[in-house]
Amino acid sequence: MMTKLKEQILNLLETNGKLTYEELAVLLGETTEIIQQVVEELEKEGIISGYQALINWDKANTDDVSAVIELKVTPRKGSGFDDIAEQIYQYPEVEALYLMSGSYDFMVILRKSTMRNIAKFVNKLAMLDEIVSTATHVVLVRYKDHGTVFVQEKQDKRMVVSH
Repeated sequence: MMTKLKEQILNLLETNGKLTYEELAVLLGETTEIIQQVVEELEKEGIISGYQALINWDKANTDDVSAVIELKVTPRKGSGFDDIAEQIYQYPEVEALYLMSGSYDFMVILRKSTMRNIAKFVNKLAMLDEIVSTATHVVLVRYKDHGTVFVQEKQDKRMVVSH
């Protein structure tokens, strides 16, 4: 059962995973012990699946890029999309995999890879019997990711004129 407190904790941690139990307790007007108990329960239930830093790789000056690969597949009899998904998400290159509605069935996200490695990976995918077609898109600029804006706000460079 998703209580209001659980939802509040999840929203705060999704925005800033570095918040301590003490900080969460202050923000939510609860005791540290209750917050710790609820967070541990959320982790045990698998609702909180992990904690990661959100990196702006564009500022890290690497030559790696991200790619989005759309896949059209033929579902397997008896297991549908699940077995195909499991086969795809086992690849270490795959950052994320989503089953989607629309023209394509899956969306694969690759992060921090060279163009050559992306091409090799697409070739690997294309060899799977269930893959009907692929569409690969290279990410040119990440403006916003996981709610975080990566571009700096433009400063108003007009001269101030006063009377």
